[in-house]
Amino acid sequence: MAYHTSLPEEARKRIGEIGQADILVGIPSFNSEKTIAHVMSMVAEGLVKYFPQLKPALIVSDGHSSDGTRSVALNISLRQGVERVITTYEGTLGKGSALRAVFEAACALGVQACVVVDSDLRSITPEWVGLLASPIIRKDFDYVTPHYLRHKYDGTITKNIAYPMTRMLYGLDVRQPIGGDFGFSGRLANTFLAQNVGGSDVARFGIDIWMTTTAINAGARICQAPIGVKIHQAKDPAETLGPMFRQVVGTLFALMGMHEERWRQSKGIKATPLCGPHTGGEPDPVEVSLSSMIDELCTGWENYDRLWSQILMEKNIASVHEITARGQEDYDFPAELWARIVIDFAIAYNKSPLSSERVMEAMIPLYLGRTAAFVKETMELTTEETETVVERQARLFEALKPYLIQRWEGV
Repeated sequence: MAYHTSLPEEARKRIGEIGQADILVGIPSFNSEKTIAHVMSMVAEGLVKYFPQLKPALIVSDGHSSDGTRSVALNISLRQGVERVITTYEGTLGKGSALRAVFEAACALGVQACVVVDSDLRSITPEWVGLLASPIIRKDFDYVTPHYLRHKYDGTITKNIAYPMTRMLYGLDVRQPIGGDFGFSGRLANTFLAQNVGGSDVARFGIDIWMTTTAINAGARICQAPIGVKIHQAKDPAETLGPMFRQVVGTLFALMGMHEERWRQSKGIKATPLCGPHTGGEPDPVEVSLSSMIDELCTGWENYDRLWSQILMEKNIASVHEITARGQEDYDFPAELWARIVIDFAIAYNKSPLSSERVMEAMIPLYLGRTAAFVKETMELTTEETETVVERQARLFEALKPYLIQRWEGV
């Protein structure tokens, strides 16, 4: 099948020199000179340690970094026998384009398994490669999602939207659908590569939720790898949200339109198996600003009250208005209200004449408002105890699936 290449000629020539590989690890990078050497070293060690009989390769797919990322990647000493490709990708700047170059390399090399890991990881170990690739090589799975130990305030888009929505829509309990570190088969790499998503949000931060949703709807055999603590460049959601929210959540909503038949027919929740032993550890704390998030919600009411009234059901907009009138001590944003709001926005994204950009922009203050309540509720809880709050919220989303279908049908 013909497709637009994401690899420059020099990279395609280098892949041609390698000829064939059994396993490939892809690392999308951008201004990662401080962490890329560590990530590459751990990857190479894992390839040699856990798959000594396989021919390994590694590709760094760089977004035209302005620092020394590519120089470090080219010059670091790796374990003998690990082939490397260091390249910039072509196309829209973003993680999705970087991974498309990885898919292309995986298909050209004819690999059995491919693993992708983020370039800013500080907690990666050689075991990550083994855990993410072994289910594909040894158990014939097609897609392996990470099962992390993350700080309770890290990954709030996952906790409050991506996880409960994916679980509710497609009936599969995948805890980290946008984790960033995945394993997939050569077969699935071909499926990814065959779809033209260049120029969309999938070419940017929407890639992770797109990969997971595509794998589910392609009927891939999916498992989760318990890879332990994830320590990376975590950020306060009140300070650094930006395009990531719009691209991830917008992609999730857009995929609902593509896969309507699947999610409308899906009933119940199926567990996704864990492939590997549970691991312990304690993630680094993530600092968040509770007052800033509440302020963002209140400012959102001032800026978006009319738009919210077009998107939200009357009962839901009234509840939001009541929340914005409270002080921080009495602040609460119930999970069930939040689930209804997410569904209302998904409907507006897919069914209303409003632009998708306006819908996504208007959702951000509400997301911060719900995140503030989540922070307040879990302030005295451990990371493990916080998981019960995440699961309880996911069940509320599941219970509201009839509400989604009624609204989708315009009832």
